[in-house]
Amino acid sequence: MKPTLENLVQTRIPTRYGDFVLHYYSNSIDNKEHVAFVKGQVADQSDVLVRMHSECFTGDVLGSRRCDCGEQLDMALKLISEAGKGVLIYLRQEGRGIGLLKKLQAYNLQDQGMDTVDANIHLGHLADERDYSIAALIIQDLKIASIKLITNNPRKIKDLQKLGIQVAGRIAIEPLFNQDNLDYLKTKAAKMDHLLSLPDDDKKQR
Repeated sequence: MKPTLENLVQTRIPTRYGDFVLHYYSNSIDNKEHVAFVKGQVADQSDVLVRMHSECFTGDVLGSRRCDCGEQLDMALKLISEAGKGVLIYLRQEGRGIGLLKKLQAYNLQDQGMDTVDANIHLGHLADERDYSIAALIIQDLKIASIKLITNNPRKIKDLQKLGIQVAGRIAIEPLFNQDNLDYLKTKAAKMDHLLSLPDDDKKQR
């Protein structure tokens, strides 16, 4: 059966980056609450800035320095605001799809010397279990003609293109490096093909 989703409610959310409209979706794939945060008129528009952001409780809410997620969330909203229109799709795919419990267990394994990929595999998961089919359906529901994806991950572009989304370009979203996230970001670049301008060893502390 072809997956479907339904836009159940839209409501205005004022932020420090201006007014957005939050779209709440139900879907036939899972029971999670995926949402789209939309600024401006995006229907039938080309080259719309879109950020597909996977949920990260520790980074987005608690401000953890172990990852770059919260920083990227804020940077994406700023970019969309400056452009005057765009969409942040917030996907409930904690820990690259393995869930919060397993992500926290993976953190402990990382503190024992594993990298983020090996920790996930040790716990019986893939390095990345995220699925972007719901994001593609949301982009189609919003009737966006083509997008520029805010990402450092070229795999996201390929996955969206396979799902029928016209990706016109990529907008880099470079994080700040610190002593807590540098090894994590190095692993993303080395093992997950993320496009990052890694600092020299003598510049890694911030």
